[in-house]
Amino acid sequence: MALDPQVQQHLEQLAAMNLPALEELTPQQARQFVVAEAESFGTPEPIASMADFKVPGVDGEVPIRTYAPRNGAPLPALVYYHGGGWVLGDVETHDGICCELANRAECMVVSVDYRLAPEHKYPAAVDDAYAATAWVFEQAAQLGIDPRRIAVGGDSAGGNLATAVALMARDRAAFRPAYQVLVYPVTDYSFDTPSYCENAEGYQLTREAMRWFWTQYLTQPSDGRQPYASPLRAESLGNLPPALVLTAEYDPLRDEGEAYARRLEEAGVPVTLTRYPGMIHGFFRRTHQFDQARAAVTEVAETLKRAFGTVG
Repeated sequence: MALDPQVQQHLEQLAAMNLPALEELTPQQARQFVVAEAESFGTPEPIASMADFKVPGVDGEVPIRTYAPRNGAPLPALVYYHGGGWVLGDVETHDGICCELANRAECMVVSVDYRLAPEHKYPAAVDDAYAATAWVFEQAAQLGIDPRRIAVGGDSAGGNLATAVALMARDRAAFRPAYQVLVYPVTDYSFDTPSYCENAEGYQLTREAMRWFWTQYLTQPSDGRQPYASPLRAESLGNLPPALVLTAEYDPLRDEGEAYARRLEEAGVPVTLTRYPGMIHGFFRRTHQFDQARAAVTEVAETLKRAFGTVG
């Protein structure tokens, strides 16, 4: 279908601003744009309680932030990894979506402030994501979380980290997440899918921007073949948690997200795949702008509630 009219208006407004291409910026400059963008989303909705912690990591402490929709009995939880190409974003830029997910899914959300590239190359982000998630499982009782009902999830590069954590937990025979929420995840170090060609430019996230992100993230191109960087290249996707995969029609990453969902299904993993027509990469957090973003957040929340057994 054609671009959603709300997305079309958004892209026209961006074009009128005549912003420089991402790949022309330094990481520090790009981060400033992302902070400003997040501020434009407005004040996050109220949440019952929020707390910051620093948890042990592979190479120092990893900051996390918890969002609880209510006090009381142990809650299910979603450990969330923010997007931003492993280079941009933090818990502050994703405050809004974490509050919304906590309130809608009636679960605690634990947002992980993993180390960013290029200062910290792969696998630093994966190591931090895994270490923080392992800590949440270990400290679930103290956090007010039911350890049997902990999911992992994220958007874009955060979706990539969620897949890596699930794979690593399986490979190490460690904890087992109850579910995976993968919102337009990065799953392969490759730029030649039909969606990369069809949506190479003009839809906010471009093919050249993704090349820039990967260049910042990897020490050398060969690292991109490793399954914790490119989960689509994992030898097996069997024995992984059930998953919800969301993709956007006008997104360079559309095909690799959908290919990952197909491979999960072929491996016998229960999976739901939803492509949002007329949408672009990054739409999920724009609930203040796009009707379909609100629908996507509702889909994630209702799916999690079913997975957690909090609805019939």
